[in-house]
Amino acid sequence: MTNETIVTAAMLAIGDELLSGRTKDKNIGHLADVLLLSGIDLKEVRIVADDEDAIVSALNALRGQYDYVFTSGGIGPTHDDITADAIAKAFGVACEHEAEAMRLMAEMYARREMEFTEARQRMARMPVGSKHIANPVSTAPGFNIGNVYVMAGVPQVFQAMLDNVVPTLRTGTRMLSTAISCPYGEGEIGTPLGAIQKAHPDTSIGSYPRYIGQSFSTEIVVRGRSAELVETVAAEVRAMIEIIRQAKAKENQSAEA
Repeated sequence: MTNETIVTAAMLAIGDELLSGRTKDKNIGHLADVLLLSGIDLKEVRIVADDEDAIVSALNALRGQYDYVFTSGGIGPTHDDITADAIAKAFGVACEHEAEAMRLMAEMYARREMEFTEARQRMARMPVGSKHIANPVSTAPGFNIGNVYVMAGVPQVFQAMLDNVVPTLRTGTRMLSTAISCPYGEGEIGTPLGAIQKAHPDTSIGSYPRYIGQSFSTEIVVRGRSAELVETVAAEVRAMIEIIRQAKAKENQSAEA
């Protein structure tokens, strides 16, 4: 296919609370939705504990493989918020209190007549050379270094930061999709659907089983970057469904004879 631009991304969600189930992640789905609309393919998501070595290892693997990496969590004021330190280590730079972040936060706490404590000052630490990601919700900024965008874990803050990041990103050709309702279960369509997918490697065909009443059915979704190709494949899927329908009709007629 020609005139296609593919931009890829990964997400690294950080926090013991995610792995323990204490916190239910809401950021992965939101990021996926936003990137899809922006023409960026979210290719991988990893969840790691609040462990420096685990964060460094995962981040280095992801940032070398994808155009962008988005992280969530671990940039708060407590002892286990170690994301900034881990990312600084991954990039081989120091992690320091950043002057502009300190100023913004000091002014915010002064307005609220609250002490700008040592713990709160931790939220102004970031790897040397980072750029701010504005936080219109609670002021403490996220940061960008290289192709890595580091944002808060609190969904409201994560979403607000992401809104500021996305307009700055290089985007690709958007993925198009069409859904086809199929009255047959995956066991009946698996082989012919696989043949269609093999014949059209520039598309992605997903099948999503449903069980309603006492029968199985499937929603088939065709995805691709060319509207013409998506419709071509969709037409083949519809033809496959019709072939199965006709075969079943003949079976029923034979059984009744």
